[in-house]
Amino acid sequence: MSTMLPPSSSSGTATAPATATAPQESRETAEALEADRRAETTPRGAEARTAAPWGTDPYANALRNGRGPLFLRRSDGWLLPLEVERWCSDAGAADLSALHRCEGPVLDIGCGPGRLVAELTALGHRALGIDVSEAAVARTRRIGGSALLRSVFDPLPGEGRWGTLLLVDGNIGIGGDPAALLDRAADLLSTGGLLIAETSPLDIDERVQVRLDDGRRAPAERAVPGPADRPFPWARIGTPALLRYAGACGWRPADQWSAEGRSFVALRRPRPRPAVRDRTTRTSSQSAESANSTPVISSQWER
Repeated sequence: MSTMLPPSSSSGTATAPATATAPQESRETAEALEADRRAETTPRGAEARTAAPWGTDPYANALRNGRGPLFLRRSDGWLLPLEVERWCSDAGAADLSALHRCEGPVLDIGCGPGRLVAELTALGHRALGIDVSEAAVARTRRIGGSALLRSVFDPLPGEGRWGTLLLVDGNIGIGGDPAALLDRAADLLSTGGLLIAETSPLDIDERVQVRLDDGRRAPAERAVPGPADRPFPWARIGTPALLRYAGACGWRPADQWSAEGRSFVALRRPRPRPAVRDRTTRTSSQSAESANSTPVISSQWER
């Protein structure tokens, strides 16, 4: 485990741009929250959410009940258990080891039921969560956090001005393409901003197709398979793999540590890139992930 670096030990380059633009950022966030509330009442918005695997009953029911069972199932039958009970509890020691490193306004990508957003708010940070699950966003708001019903690849308030991004509980796997996710993260952060990602404790670099599974009937046993039965791309990567992707994208390692059996990496945003660049990879990832983002704990697949 590395020594914890307090936010004050970092240079002011990450937080100054965010502080300077706080009124604009707050206004954008308020407008986005209001737009989401209006969209929630439209039939088209409701239809789009229920068509996404993470917007369906298995995940929504687990969050409402505060417990599983809930899994990600690979096509070969291996299961990744999702720690719903932990997500729906208060932030723990491992969570706090990451939150105490946060700088400036914080965007929690795939915020789930909102424990980190609520804790950050209590600590005095400006914090916003995003998730594609209506149940996750509703619960985050209910416990005192701010959250938007968005994918990380959707237009977001404060782009280029966030001080810290969080990709914990396995969310580095969103979209099944870590390089594309890092590319998007660079667009969201301020110059010198911090990305805190949770990695698998295993030294792996795995791209898989998974589906949600609540331990009930398999899709083949259902009369009409639903959205939750559709496979979607996911990734699991360990710290060595993340550092390789980050280095190739120009990110600078800032810290790495472990707490309560969980592994974390902190990265500094790369220098601004030319305005014209190839977005082929990101566009491909966006279409695959647009409605499939949510927190997933890094752990071994059960055999």
